[in-house]
Amino acid sequence: MTANAKGPARLGVNIDHVATLRQARRGVEPDPVWAAAAAELGGADGITIHLREDRRHVQDRDLRVLRETVQVALNLELAVEPAMVAIAVETRPDQVTLVPERREEVTTEGGLAVASRREVVAEAVKRLRDAGIRVSAFLDPEPSEIDAAVALQVEAIELHTGRYALAREGRDRDAELKALEAAGARIVSAGVGLHAGHGLNYRNVGDVAAIPGMAELNIGHAIVCRAVFIGLEAAVRAMKDRIEAAG
Repeated sequence: MTANAKGPARLGVNIDHVATLRQARRGVEPDPVWAAAAAELGGADGITIHLREDRRHVQDRDLRVLRETVQVALNLELAVEPAMVAIAVETRPDQVTLVPERREEVTTEGGLAVASRREVVAEAVKRLRDAGIRVSAFLDPEPSEIDAAVALQVEAIELHTGRYALAREGRDRDAELKALEAAGARIVSAGVGLHAGHGLNYRNVGDVAAIPGMAELNIGHAIVCRAVFIGLEAAVRAMKDRIEAAG
């Protein structure tokens, strides 16, 4: 896919929260592998998982089985750490999204610092690209970080939409949307794939999906929450409808 792909953005369904529910009892269900299959039936264009260093939700077994069973694109979120990059090189997901990671955080709280860790990130990008894996970087909509990632030849940049999602409707949210639009234009003009995610839900996804050049949205929590009431397949289909309406 090119950065300027036309039509609705692809939907990557993040199934981490299904694994979180399983790990609450350290049992075997619900199995995120089943969740991936249901998401695909609902129209997911990709499956996203975050294999964290502390293994708080997704486990190594999940990654191995999903690599064998997922029929759409498999996007693996990873910290920029040699041991984690080595796992990606071994399992060969279709895409790796490099993200920041702090042990005390509940979920990812911001974008990856590329400009201040250029050498470390560059080494990870090179190892992944040499293995034939598409590389994306999860970034705040900051020009300096975007330019640093573009210089490292990542194929895609996923904009962190957390500030937009948390902003009050009206002037505050409009300002955050404008920042995302400006960042998106910068990414697309550089010939890099434009992705977005974090905190997006059924009410706020439309404006982000409509940003020119938006190629992929990765959404998990809102879909899994809706699935509690209507099932995962239907929840994915409902999110796809929102994105297609915007695109």
